[in-house]
Amino acid sequence: MTNFQYVLELLGTFFFAISGALAIQDHHDDLFGAGFTGFVTAIGGGTLRDIMLGSYPLVWIGDINFLYSIFAGVLTAYFFYTVLVRLKRTFLFFDTLGISFFTILGVEKALSLGVNPEIAAIMGMFTAIMGGVIRDVLTNETPVLFRKEIYATACLSGAVLYLILHAIDVGRDINLVISIVVIFVFRLMAVKYKLALPNFRKPISK
Repeated sequence: MTNFQYVLELLGTFFFAISGALAIQDHHDDLFGAGFTGFVTAIGGGTLRDIMLGSYPLVWIGDINFLYSIFAGVLTAYFFYTVLVRLKRTFLFFDTLGISFFTILGVEKALSLGVNPEIAAIMGMFTAIMGGVIRDVLTNETPVLFRKEIYATACLSGAVLYLILHAIDVGRDINLVISIVVIFVFRLMAVKYKLALPNFRKPISK
């Protein structure tokens, strides 16, 4: 793993921990509750990916720095909560940063374990979205995956773009940056302009 990729992994963990902690809406929830939500949001997708791919030890168990990144994210959300919740779309911003980083890093991890590119793209998407799905379930929200807005599609598109650029020998660090930015912009534009995929269930003519 390059130093650049390692920094991106820690940043992605940090951003997702913030988004998880900010998802706590009930004023009765304490710091531990927010911390736990931030923790499972940050490591949920990567943990399930590693279990499915048989990669042990799990990333956050093998490297204590990931736990430190989670603690830093939760504490950032705690100390700057009033400021963060007043900023419009703060939660969306940190969640989008998280899925952008984790998608591509999930693809990289899957490729390093020798899986096919198609599986790597799916694993990248899985890494990005499952932490948010677990977060939404814990906070009694409809999982963002099942809402109409584009979410997983942005991750999968970025994963495919990464694989294409990788196949034509674009530099690794440049590829990481381009693919992450594409996911980030795609997701924000989808929310801003209310972009969505066609409905699966269509009206039945009588």
